[in-house]
Order: sequence, then structure tokens, then C-alpha cells
Amino acid sequence: MADSPKDMLRAGRVDDAISALNGQISSNPRDAESIHLLCRAYFQYEDWDRAESRCKRATELDPNNSPFHRWLGRVYGQKAERANILSAASLAGKTRDEFQRAAQLDPRDTDALLDVAEYYIEAPGFMGGGEDRARDQAKVIGKLSPAKEHWVYARLAEKRKDFATSEREYRQMIEAAKSDAEAWLNLGFFYRNRKRYDDMEQAFVKMNQGPMPHREVLFEAANSLFHTGRAFSFAIELLRRYLAEGPVEEAPAFRGHCLLGQLLEEQGNKTGAAAEYRAGLALARNYEPCRRGLNRVAP
Repeated sequence: MADSPKDMLRAGRVDDAISALNGQISSNPRDAESIHLLCRAYFQYEDWDRAESRCKRATELDPNNSPFHRWLGRVYGQKAERANILSAASLAGKTRDEFQRAAQLDPRDTDALLDVAEYYIEAPGFMGGGEDRARDQAKVIGKLSPAKEHWVYARLAEKRKDFATSEREYRQMIEAAKSDAEAWLNLGFFYRNRKRYDDMEQAFVKMNQGPMPHREVLFEAANSLFHTGRAFSFAIELLRRYLAEGPVEEAPAFRGHCLLGQLLEEQGNKTGAAAEYRAGLALARNYEPCRRGLNRVAP
């Protein structure tokens, strides 16, 4: 049985997914699910304009679909981060509206609830953010996931520079989550932000040993190690485990290969780096970081 486009996205075969989805949409222009998946494929490519147009079309065709609105909100959020001040304000409002709509449509979708909370944490008051709103949202989240409620409190404390409280909340998240990998990853991110790099590495070691319902944590930890210039051998170990156990859509395989190529390149292994860059390009031929990397090591 042939892989579905969703399977292709999960495996990071973004070019194959785009081709298959365009074929399905050509046969049925009102296929909202295929149009939505095409949005997610362009999201992997960081092609925000194409992602926006497809996600908007999917919500027009199926306006009561919570994930459709959540993904459109994520696209708007990415565009807002890269926009000028005037455009960012408008995009931030659209981000908030889509996240809130997603949460209204499915009040038990923890991802949607967390997206709303993160918006409240990051956005200034005049854009609808604020600590009180985030705390109210945390209580809603806590009914579904006590661990994620602590995550909201940890982020709020970190933002107001109450680092002792923030660290305590992250540790309470670990306890509530029974030491799962994602909780340790978040503590590691906290240490990274505080430039406590030895503690960050130890948190990532614990992460690698814990229950791992979300394998993308392996990629995220490796990426943090690479960008802080720490423990490249450990980062390579994490990435090889990630790619061997099966990548997921949240951290596409082509990005995993590209990051592994960068790490090998830093270690002077140009042959290994070139092989990883080629593996990434075989999945996403227009992914520029892989193309630039290959040009550096195999001109």
C-alpha cells in the first residue's frame, strides 16, 4: 500500500508530499484536508506565504476544524516574527484570533490551549497578552495536563526574571510529567537561556534517558547544543538516534540530516557531512541550508 501524503510529511519527504497533494487537489479543488496538509508541507519548507494561502483556504472550506485554525495561527505567528512593526501588529492579532478559535472548537486540544497560553505570555497587553490571561489559561490547561500548567508558570516567571521560581516550576513540571523527555528538554532550554551550559547538558542527558512520547525532543536538544557550541559528539548521538528511530513532522528528517551535516562539518568530517546534506536534499531539494552546506564541503 502506497504511503499517504500524511505519511510522507511524517517521514520528512516534503517534496513527495507536495507533489502528491497537488495531484489530489487538482482532482478535487475543495479537498480541505489535502489543502491543509499542503499548508503544513510549505510550513516545513518555511515558505510562509504559500503556507498562509493554503491554510486560509482550508479554514474557508472547513471553518469548524480546530487543527486548521491552529496551523493557520502558527503560520501567522511565524510571519509576525519576521515582519516590520506595522505588519507584525496585524499578524499578531490574527495569530491570537486563530489560536483562540482553535481552542474554542476543541477545548480538550492541549496543543491549541498551549498556543493560546504562549500568545498571552509573549504578546504585550495592547495586543491582548498579559500575565493574568496566561494564568487563567494555565488553570484551564491544568485540568488536562498538570505538567503543562507548570510550564506556563515557569515561562511567566522567566519572563519577569524571577529565575528561582521559574526553575522550581520547570522541576515541578518534570515531577508531574513523571520525568518524561519533553519536561527535561524545557528545563534544558531554561538553563540555555541562563547560559548555564553544564546544567543544560545534564538536563539533555536526563532527557535522553526518559520516556519519550515526542521524539522531536532529540532534534531540539541537538540543535541547542549546536548553537551553543557544546558537546557536539552528544548532539550527533541524539540526531542519529532520532533519524534511526523515525523522524516526525515537527522536526522534518531533512532538517535532521542538515543539522547532522553541520555538526560533522564542524568536526572536520567533510565526507560524512556531504552525505548528510545529500540525504537532506533528497527529501527537500530546495532546502537552502542543506544546499549551502553541500557547496561548502563538496564544491
